[in-house]
Amino acid sequence: MEDSLIRWDMIVVGSGCTGAMAAQTLVERGFKVLMIDGGLKDEIYQSLLPDKDFLTARQTDKQQHRYFLGDKFEGIPFGHVKAGEHLTPPRKFMTQLTQQKIPLQSSTFSPIESLAYGGLGNGWGLGCCVFSEAELKACGLPVAEMNEAYEVVGKRIGVSGAKDDAANYTAARLDSLQPSIGLDSVGKNLLDNYQQKKTTLNRKGFYMGRPSLALITEAVDDRKPYPYKDFDFYSDKDKSAYRPWITVDKLKTQANFAYDSGWVVESFEETPDSVIVHARKISDASKQPFMCKKLVLGSGVLGTARIVLRSANALSPKLPLLSNPFSYLACSQPFLLGKDLDPYKIGFAQLSMFLDEDGTNSYVPMGSVYSYRAMLLFHLLKESPLDVKTAHLFLQFMMPSFTIMGLFHPESYSAEKYVQLEKDNTTFSGDKLKVNYVPTAKEDELVKRNEKLFGQALRSLNCFVLRNIAPGHGASIHYGGTLPFSDTNEPFHLLPDGRLCGSKNVYVADGSGFTFLPGKGLTLSLMANAHLVAKQIRLD
Repeated sequence: MEDSLIRWDMIVVGSGCTGAMAAQTLVERGFKVLMIDGGLKDEIYQSLLPDKDFLTARQTDKQQHRYFLGDKFEGIPFGHVKAGEHLTPPRKFMTQLTQQKIPLQSSTFSPIESLAYGGLGNGWGLGCCVFSEAELKACGLPVAEMNEAYEVVGKRIGVSGAKDDAANYTAARLDSLQPSIGLDSVGKNLLDNYQQKKTTLNRKGFYMGRPSLALITEAVDDRKPYPYKDFDFYSDKDKSAYRPWITVDKLKTQANFAYDSGWVVESFEETPDSVIVHARKISDASKQPFMCKKLVLGSGVLGTARIVLRSANALSPKLPLLSNPFSYLACSQPFLLGKDLDPYKIGFAQLSMFLDEDGTNSYVPMGSVYSYRAMLLFHLLKESPLDVKTAHLFLQFMMPSFTIMGLFHPESYSAEKYVQLEKDNTTFSGDKLKVNYVPTAKEDELVKRNEKLFGQALRSLNCFVLRNIAPGHGASIHYGGTLPFSDTNEPFHLLPDGRLCGSKNVYVADGSGFTFLPGKGLTLSLMANAHLVAKQIRLD
């Protein structure tokens, strides 16, 4: 086939954080780029969200029940705490149609996937961490090149933070760093206590400081500084928080970029001079081929696994899987019991706490500290042993003191964590992804040990763990490792430049190649790797 008949230099699959970063790099390099995407959006609640702060909305908006509870009460969780429970009605579109269109079956793993415009980046907590040299090598990533890529991505998305005790573990060394967001009483009280106890805690390997967030505190283009409205779980109207659709919206203004939504990419095939991408329409299941010279998969680790396995016509191989173990520590700071609520609270993480016991920055569990208000008390009522009326009064008294720590642990391979693709003619795609995720006893023991150590550290700061909540494997929404980086060109692996082994023109820009998942936030590293992969692709 003549090159002149191939309309697109590159096709990028997915509009999430990795797809958006890869596409921007390719567009800036002058390639003709098509992005194929599910593209689902919220068509119900965004128009209802007021341009007000949370307290004003609660006091004045007669429509508030719609976006807080949902027209079908879909914002009210029932049963055991599970992955995705934090998704409010305006964010539910993120996971719309996933089980119908990209089915997954597992009794041991409950992940979150997305067909949305902007992907899972719509609900990203914005935490930005730069991996250490030891962590990058363990992931299979090039150290010098990744450090350059961190700077590129940091300037694109806007990162705020502080050069404090946590700086060695966050992204606080980025040249373009903006000042940190302010603290509400929960964060301020805890940080003050840390300053008094830091010598003892540091000896034990604990370091606390401000998080680095993809959240701007100074205006950038049409993005406004963070307005402290505490509507972070509902709206991105000010664009203070980076979401990948912001990048894709800008790319749509470029002559060498096109966006085509409403598709689930199923597979690809290579010819001597092109890649043919096979996609199925979400609305009516019709099929359509797209043609390009190079294909870049940024469809998320599980989505990419499906596409690669289908394309290899390989339904039986087991691909390895990594997923950061995750739990919530629900805590209380007694000093704040019954206090007046801050007029302006923050929905994003206020503090980050790291445990680096040997001082090598190679195995570092991370805790992110949040206050609690905008998620509303009904999320907690069902967890209380009290009757509803008493529990509501009790929780109102407790709320100012509530401190939530999201705790992430590093993750390595083990034998009983893997994915497989199986035929299933009853599904949209004719198959389903089966996941087995059973950590070893040693891995479970290490996670429990880390949780205990974090609980002890918090207790020394007069912050007491009320309950350890385990939402189940997959709830971290941090996945990787299904197509490990390798120099040997073996099947179902990636070469160091992101090219799929055995292929000539197919690249993977998401976390599929990572051979280790640090406990630190992954997304900045995922985007840096996506930029790096896109930077290295050549047409010759």
